[in-house]
Amino acid sequence: MNIALLTGTFSRFSGIDRVVAQQAESLSAEGHTVTVVCLEGDMKSEHYKVFVLGMPKSLFWQRVYRLGFFALDRAKIRSAMKSLGKQDTVYSHQYPLNALAHEMQREWGTRYVYYNHGIPPANTFSTWTEKIYITIFRWLTNRSLRDPDEIISISRFLAEVCKEETGRVSRVVHDTVDKERFREAVSGDEIRAHLELGDAPVLLTVGRLSPHKGFHMLLSAFSKVREQIPDAHLLIVGKATFEKYLAQLKRAAGPHTHFIGFVSDEDLPKFYAACDLYVTATQWEGFNLPFAEAQEFAKPVIAFSVGPHAEVFRGKGKLVPPGDVDAMADAIVRWLKEERHE
Repeated sequence: MNIALLTGTFSRFSGIDRVVAQQAESLSAEGHTVTVVCLEGDMKSEHYKVFVLGMPKSLFWQRVYRLGFFALDRAKIRSAMKSLGKQDTVYSHQYPLNALAHEMQREWGTRYVYYNHGIPPANTFSTWTEKIYITIFRWLTNRSLRDPDEIISISRFLAEVCKEETGRVSRVVHDTVDKERFREAVSGDEIRAHLELGDAPVLLTVGRLSPHKGFHMLLSAFSKVREQIPDAHLLIVGKATFEKYLAQLKRAAGPHTHFIGFVSDEDLPKFYAACDLYVTATQWEGFNLPFAEAQEFAKPVIAFSVGPHAEVFRGKGKLVPPGDVDAMADAIVRWLKEERHE
């Protein structure tokens, strides 16, 4: 079969695009001819094709293009279809590529599947421009979901949101962890040695440095942790997508907070292996793959009980009330003091 996977930015920094890449590899291994179609991208593979449509360079015009111009750009959509050739199935992972998927469905009878990764609510962002953009983006996405032959949600939580907001029922398919990469046999000694951590308690969090991921709340919790466990360290792994937010975080960070930045696929498992405890103060997730990856290493997880966390959580660690920084700090301290060496 000819299968097209559509995504906005086919980037190694994006959790959605990591899922797309994994899906492309899996479908290619099954013998299908797979093409990833994106507006921009930096990932490639010898197992499938990547077709980049292009979009404006500036963030402002990118947002304008995503909100309306692409869906109205009939010439680009028709040109993309001509280049791709007839597809049997198309998976659209993100608006505005839904417009291309719809046109394939209408023109060729292509089976159109929307992969629902969810969209954070506006109240999890910090500036009015971000709130307005995400509100419009969410509305346009939901409006476009009248067309798919099937909707797949990556968690029961998102399936419920989808039903509530669009009336559409979706099939739940959880994101999967690459068990070859994320396994307990991996050693974290190299990371501890490089950062000179010794045997100190180490907390880890992984994710894009975006306000809705709650890193500012995690830093507040960590400052309370260090009042009782002064030798604790916090490793923050992830690309900064909002530079002002990164500057805010660095101003708030105290000693023993390490901003690692983006980490390669090869090295990321070593960070999970190096930590004693995985922590996240994210305010919203569609699934939370790093949460699941940490548990493949049998690491306890301390997180807010938001979204899909209850269905991903395996019981080692603790889910605390959303936004309760004190409860998060207490849970971290209790685990480090009472259970770390058991």
